Amino acid sequence: MDENNKTDLEVLTSILAALKTLDSDAQKRTLQAVASFLGIDAIRENRHNAETKHSHGSVPFSENRDITPKDFLRDKLPQTDVDRIACLAYYLTHYKNMPHFKTLDLSALNTEAAQPKFSNAAVAVSNASRAGFLVQASKGNNQISSAGELYVQALPDYDAARARIASMRIKKRTKKSTPQNQQKN
Repeated sequence: MDENNKTDLEVLTSILAALKTLDSDAQKRTLQAVASFLGIDAIRENRHNAETKHSHGSVPFSENRDITPKDFLRDKLPQTDVDRIACLAYYLTHYKNMPHFKTLDLSALNTEAAQPKFSNAAVAVSNASRAGFLVQASKGNNQISSAGELYVQALPDYDAARARIASMRIKKRTKKSTPQNQQKN
């Protein structure tokens, strides 16, 4: 058979035979490099497809998804319990593929990250919700909000983090003065 007339199956067999000689990480790197060279954007690990996409619509190629919770928190430098809850929620969502979680899940991850225990984890979660970093999900679970994701992504630059969420804050409407309210005054 002519080299130019190989079938898809023959090409696939050749590729698989060549990749079999490599370890798992080398196989992934090789496939990603080939896909990049050919301009194919479809090759991703399964966990990337299940994760929420970043604000730009795709998962950055260079982002390390194998970082430990301890290293993640060390990189983000949370200054308060609310910041730490937001970082832990982000980690559960994007690194452990757990978009819905309970306070106990955050506490367990906090312990895994070798962080100081929360004096009251439920209060810290409540404060993070009040700050807009967490929102209610189904069955008593929480999830990280869009504002929470943007905030954590900008850390450890606190000025940039605050600026990102300030643009998302919805101003609360004040009650209009009605004749009934005026009588109470």
